[in-house]
Amino acid sequence: MDGVPRVPEQWEPEESVALRFSVLGPVRAWRGAQALPTGSPQQRALLAALLLREGRTATSGELIDALWGDEPPSQALAAVRTYASRLRKILSPGVLVSESGGYAIRLTDASGSGATLDLALAQELAADAEKAKSRGDLCHARALLNKTLSLWDGEVLASVPGPYAETQRTRLQEWKLQLTESRLDMDLEQGCHAEAVSELTALTAAHPLRERLRGLLMLALYRSGRQAEALAAYADTRRLLADELGVDPSPELQELQQRILQADPGLAEPSAPLAPETAATPVRPAQLPATVPDFTGRSSFVSELCEVLASAEGRVMAVSALAGIGGVGKTTLAVHVAHQSRVAFPDGQLYVDLQGAGARAAAPEAVLGAFLRALGTPDSSIPDSLEERAALYRSVLDGRRVLVLLDNARDAAQVRPLLPGTEGCAALVTSRVRMVDLAGAHLVDLDVMSPEEALQLFTKIVGAERVESERQSALDVVAACGFLPLAIRIAASRLAARRTWTVSVLAAKLADERRRLDELQAGDLAVKATFELGYGQLEAPQARAFRLLGLADGPDMSLAAAAAVLDLPLDDTEELLESLVDTSLLESAAPGRYRYHDLVRLYARACAERDEHPPGERAAAMSRLLDFYLATAAGVYAIERPGDRLVDHLETTQYPGLTFTGGSAALDWLYTEAAPLLACVRQSAGTEFLRRAVDLLWAAKDLTESGANSHQYETTARAMCDATRAAGDDRAEGRARTILTDVLLVSGRIQQAEDEAQRAMALAGAAQDATAISWVANNRGLICLHQSRHADGKEFFDQAIELLRAAGNRPFEATSLCNLSRAHLGMGNVSKAVEIAQRGVSIHAEFGRTVRLANGHYAVGIALHMAGRHSEALGHFSEALGILGDHRQRLWEGTTHFRIAEVHLAAHRPAPAAQHAEQALALRCIGGDRMRGNVLTLLGRALSVLGQVDRATACWREALNLYEQSGAEEAAAVRALLTPAAAA
Repeated sequence: MDGVPRVPEQWEPEESVALRFSVLGPVRAWRGAQALPTGSPQQRALLAALLLREGRTATSGELIDALWGDEPPSQALAAVRTYASRLRKILSPGVLVSESGGYAIRLTDASGSGATLDLALAQELAADAEKAKSRGDLCHARALLNKTLSLWDGEVLASVPGPYAETQRTRLQEWKLQLTESRLDMDLEQGCHAEAVSELTALTAAHPLRERLRGLLMLALYRSGRQAEALAAYADTRRLLADELGVDPSPELQELQQRILQADPGLAEPSAPLAPETAATPVRPAQLPATVPDFTGRSSFVSELCEVLASAEGRVMAVSALAGIGGVGKTTLAVHVAHQSRVAFPDGQLYVDLQGAGARAAAPEAVLGAFLRALGTPDSSIPDSLEERAALYRSVLDGRRVLVLLDNARDAAQVRPLLPGTEGCAALVTSRVRMVDLAGAHLVDLDVMSPEEALQLFTKIVGAERVESERQSALDVVAACGFLPLAIRIAASRLAARRTWTVSVLAAKLADERRRLDELQAGDLAVKATFELGYGQLEAPQARAFRLLGLADGPDMSLAAAAAVLDLPLDDTEELLESLVDTSLLESAAPGRYRYHDLVRLYARACAERDEHPPGERAAAMSRLLDFYLATAAGVYAIERPGDRLVDHLETTQYPGLTFTGGSAALDWLYTEAAPLLACVRQSAGTEFLRRAVDLLWAAKDLTESGANSHQYETTARAMCDATRAAGDDRAEGRARTILTDVLLVSGRIQQAEDEAQRAMALAGAAQDATAISWVANNRGLICLHQSRHADGKEFFDQAIELLRAAGNRPFEATSLCNLSRAHLGMGNVSKAVEIAQRGVSIHAEFGRTVRLANGHYAVGIALHMAGRHSEALGHFSEALGILGDHRQRLWEGTTHFRIAEVHLAAHRPAPAAQHAEQALALRCIGGDRMRGNVLTLLGRALSVLGQVDRATACWREALNLYEQSGAEEAAAVRALLTPAAAA
């Protein structure tokens, strides 16, 4: 049992159901699910006094003192006896006993069974947490402390009178605070500083003189990159202690301030990021691909590299970079060496294919995000910028011994942010280029195999019996392969799979220049020759699949998308793709996902251009893929926004997409497919598929609104604007610029959004695209709200509503109504604004618990807040938060927390206002840097009311910097806030 019986339990016979007591909140008792009457406040005080003695006997005199102190009533002893008698009748037999002139509650009888008390459970959990912490198991210790703290249910001994209850209430509340401090300390040890700031802000407001909390807040702010605020929090503490107590901060707090001033590296976030609470051990990634069982030769390289990696212990970092032509075996050697060296890196091994040989190499920030997640860092703690991710990555690795294998790197610039940089760690890099500009790297130039090694590899794969009888033919084969390991492996594998062939048959095939090609003799072209060998052995369906699947640009491809490209059933597609995996011409990235090596993809495309007949089949395959993405994305859009008519006005598709039974699965698909989907859109620029590509981008708009793929989405939107303009297609360009306007609004670049919206409106009007016109009108209204042009905004919203009503698009009409309410607020029509927003919510409610219903509640909340109806406003914002969380709209969640903070501050509740403002900063908001400035300004106001003036000033300075960079009009108001603070 958890000690806090909030959830009713199944009824059992009375004699078999144990009692449960609660004192970490109201004093209560249950028998199973049945709440027991505990009587008057004095009777509850008696019960609490007995429970808190943990089975020890309390004399009547002690109980009288506990209930009434120095002034007991004349009949106090009789009252105690009455209360005890009543409790005995309520409780199970043998629980409340009389002995030695007093009373006791026995929670456990002679058989070992009995009642439970939440306080006893809390003590047991806290002790277990301390043991886990002493073992260094912070994840488990933190989970136990969270469970302990969850047992508190409001004020301890709520409404229980008497001096004893008051003393115990203070003791237990203090204990809770100590436990909270311990758990927060573990939060910071595990890298959850951003989340901790919000809670610490509220706690320091509630307990302003508690220096331990102040120190934790300073550290959390510093690790969140908010050094100025951390120092300001110290200044607030110093002033408050001087004013209230006439003392200076503790030596520990003073030392922390000095370390922050000096940017002490020892204050950097620690090495153990927060793992799931269920994990009892640190996350140890083991991402190395499997080593090949027939690895051959390269003994000198293996010894050399293993020696370098082993030297990582005691050194800042060991880096080895392998360079050589494609197919020379860089990856095979690196993986083999990494496996050989695993014992030297007990904290794990990371691996990534950097795709450096392709046109779109992996972005370092994306790789760092994946590495941080693999090391146990929660998504909410992963920052946005490359520099911040690299810093967090190095901090997470500090104190750990991890090997990082960076495969297929483009250049040193791509690699540098991915290097651990800490003692005990090592990096192994492979690349086609020699990384002379990678400082401190041990460089290895990998050449082709020696003839002896090449023959050994060939023999291991084919079998000694077949090779020994045709040794010269085998030498001819490896020579024709240019002694390239990849070419030898492909040739030998084909021969091994065909028992009717002899080695001489294979040698004769390779001797044919039409099969071997001149490229087998030099440079990277040698790799193409080995691919030609493998491709030539494919059956017709395999070859077609190989050619067509290579046409798509995405980093990988799902089985369903591949089925669309090939126009085959899923089962047939999977069989073909798995057979290609067996030939090493295709890789299995994950169950149900496939990818090409970059060079293999290029070769597959060359084959498609040369061999695909009729030539139009290439375009048909890409058309099917685009149809698949568009139909599926439109289905996701329809699930997220039921009733919205946009999906009825998208380009029609011939090939079907996937269908989903629920919103969670639909969103999973959208975010998983984001990279290949956006790649498909970009690849369609300059083709006859342009309109469908633009509509696919529109249907996938959640990729930017959620903040999940904002940068890639914006890049794609701009590419489509350029492509549609070059094509002279007004309709497509109008839609592309409508999409770009959305992106710019989300990121808070209002003037750019206005420019794009004007272009979009003109183009949509010329194309008579009513769908785009209504969308742009709504966007222009939003732009006007940002520019405080509320009357103009009202006109645009009225235009949008009229068009949407004519189109029967009720959900979007409701959205524009909610936006219209904001325009009325700006013009001072508060009651009208409330009425319009509520009308919008009523329409949204007809379509279920959707994202747009959340936006409606958000709009009503703003209107009610302006009307001074704060409690009602909070109710609507809370509704919005719940929906937005379910739909993974992180940016909107952050924005809603900001609005909640506004309401709390207006209602003179600065502590919760500061807490919600911190949550908004952690989640980020719609509106980019300008909205971040708004949040910081509000946070500063709340902190100022709480007496944390220096920290408030730090917030305002950061806000002013953001406003000045964007030219926002709010800058003047913040300067006014800073002027008196600066003068003081």
